[in-house]
Amino acid sequence: MQWTDRIRQVKIFLVVAAILIAVASLLVSRSLTHDLAEQEKSKMQVWAEAMKSLSAADENTDLSLVLKVLDENHTIPVVVLNNEGVVTEYRNIEIKARNAKDSIAFITSYGQQMKASGQVIRISLSKNHHDYIDVCYDDSLMLKRIAVYPYVQLGVVLLFVIVAIFALLTSKRAEQNKVWVGLSKETAHQLGTPISSLMAWSTILKETYPDDELLPEMDKDVKRLQLIADRFSKIGSIPEPIPSCLNDVLIHVVDYMDRRTSKKIEMKTELPNEDVIINMNASLFEWVIENLCKNAVDAMGGKLGSITLRLEETDKRAIVEVSDTGKGIKKKDISNVFRPGFTTKKRGWGLGLSLAKRIVEEYHHGKIYVKNSEIGKGTTFRIELRKGKDSML
Repeated sequence: MQWTDRIRQVKIFLVVAAILIAVASLLVSRSLTHDLAEQEKSKMQVWAEAMKSLSAADENTDLSLVLKVLDENHTIPVVVLNNEGVVTEYRNIEIKARNAKDSIAFITSYGQQMKASGQVIRISLSKNHHDYIDVCYDDSLMLKRIAVYPYVQLGVVLLFVIVAIFALLTSKRAEQNKVWVGLSKETAHQLGTPISSLMAWSTILKETYPDDELLPEMDKDVKRLQLIADRFSKIGSIPEPIPSCLNDVLIHVVDYMDRRTSKKIEMKTELPNEDVIINMNASLFEWVIENLCKNAVDAMGGKLGSITLRLEETDKRAIVEVSDTGKGIKKKDISNVFRPGFTTKKRGWGLGLSLAKRIVEEYHHGKIYVKNSEIGKGTTFRIELRKGKDSML
């Protein structure tokens, strides 16, 4: 649990750090964009004064400097409108029109838009207030690119981070799967030799003490060990789907758990009258139900309580629910209960529910999740399996 909380803290820290970096990047970009916009505005003010000088020039005026200032504007779109709103000059505008009439209409409209947005410098040509020109300008292409670039950059970085995280998680999951498979098969292999010896000794004891009442129980435990070894050996391989009765699986689990749990805990079943047949690996699925029941027993901590196994079916699904009256799960932990290594037990490994999720989702293509949980009242786990021939495809 501490490990899971640490991982959550690291994720929160990384998210906060990423947000701070993004905000800092946008603020710096905004500052640079503002400075460049002020420079362009200053240039346009000089350009507007040059237009005023050109309009007021006579035959004795030296226009070389004025024309140089006007000609040096190669980047900032500008439209000059007279006091009647007629275009008298324009520069650096990409015209989108079919003919000359449409071109004038396009430029006029563009100029009016710039004027309406406040990007305009009014130059008085005389003392008459009605004698003026409006120099309307827009941001240069470079300024627009600089303003948009940080968002594009952040988008690319975010996409790269998402892909990198997905690749890391996929790689980590593949590595974990290899560890699971290797550990499971090695466990099955290691169990094989002592189980074979126990079977041999059991046979000898039966011949020597044929009337001993404890030998049948010992034989059941040996067969149980065989079943466990068989389950471990199937982890990592594709199980063969066999039509199996879910009713029988649940009854078998209840029978097994009822004899091995405290008398304070009552095992209940709510099963339909008709058999529910599913293509499945009964041995592995039985393991899932046993894990849920064992967790339910632990959740009750030796107190009075009950575990209810409920089965129902719809047209397309079979639904199994395992409910207990235990201590419940905290809301913050519900999303972590299926993570490898997560446990609320002092001596737990946190592997049971992780294996259960793998068996249900990867081998049977179903779903397993916490349907509801309330502190002090209990928890319900829900498993949904597809019916029909494609239930394990």
